[in-house]
Amino acid sequence: MTANIESVQALGAVIEGEVAKAVFGQASLTRMVTIALLAGGHVLLEGPPGTAKTLLAQAFARAVGLDFGRIQFTPDLMPGDILGSNLFNFQTSSFTLTKGPIFTELLLADEINRTPPKTQAALLEAMQERRVTINGEPHAMSPRFTVLATQNPIEQQGVYPLPEAQLDRFLFKLVVDYPEAAEERRIVADHGGRFKSPAVADFGVAQVADARAIGAAIDAIATVRLAEEIVDYIVRLIRATRASADLECGASPRAATLLARAACAAAALEGRDYVIPDDVQRLAAGVLRHRVILSAAAEIEGRSVEQVVADIVEREDVPR
Repeated sequence: MTANIESVQALGAVIEGEVAKAVFGQASLTRMVTIALLAGGHVLLEGPPGTAKTLLAQAFARAVGLDFGRIQFTPDLMPGDILGSNLFNFQTSSFTLTKGPIFTELLLADEINRTPPKTQAALLEAMQERRVTINGEPHAMSPRFTVLATQNPIEQQGVYPLPEAQLDRFLFKLVVDYPEAAEERRIVADHGGRFKSPAVADFGVAQVADARAIGAAIDAIATVRLAEEIVDYIVRLIRATRASADLECGASPRAATLLARAACAAAALEGRDYVIPDDVQRLAAGVLRHRVILSAAAEIEGRSVEQVVADIVEREDVPR
């Protein structure tokens, strides 16, 4: 199955339309998750409870036809609970691998910062190489394996902040905010009358893609042109984060590579076979907010990472 840029744009639109049947007012969030899937990246969703993060993951998985798995992270969760383990079979006198919930295609890592770093690290190899090693033996995972992780920014007790090495594995960190008043009213009107927890199928969310369609779209995105001027622009932005007095730590070359890859996917979803500076600018905050660290002076001044990144984007010359 082959796809062109126009079909990628159509696929993105139909996916977003299906997810919108269950999740109201989060079209831009759905677009970013679609970009991450097509760019081969993972997403960290940060937002208060009750903002439909889990429902978004479930609806998205159903729309794109991916196997969905969920892990509720808790302080007593162990790496083996995620990866699985070799259990001894007394009937055959041999060890048999019992795969853990990580062996899926779209994994919702719910409240990932509630579990200790040892268990958080169990995801590292899977996120980077799409394989896991159990008792020294590697096990391949789906090439479409994607992690949607959530964390609650409000509670600070009993949480384990993700280390920088783990944060760097996420393509995007997206902030999930409360909906606008009109959208919240729509949510109450639609969901308030349901007296049981509905499945995404109850909202009419249908599968509109499959592995072949996703694979073809990824192949089409590989043809998107990344001009030398755009490459230079991306490199300048990333290097500027390292020179900024407002940042104690800047972004790595991995951030530049992932920003370029995501920009190609974003361009295709807009129906273009070339990247423009606007693609890079729209994605900069999502790619960088979890990869840079504010300086003490910037924190005292009350500045946010988003403000600093926006200033860097504003200062850098835009290619014509």
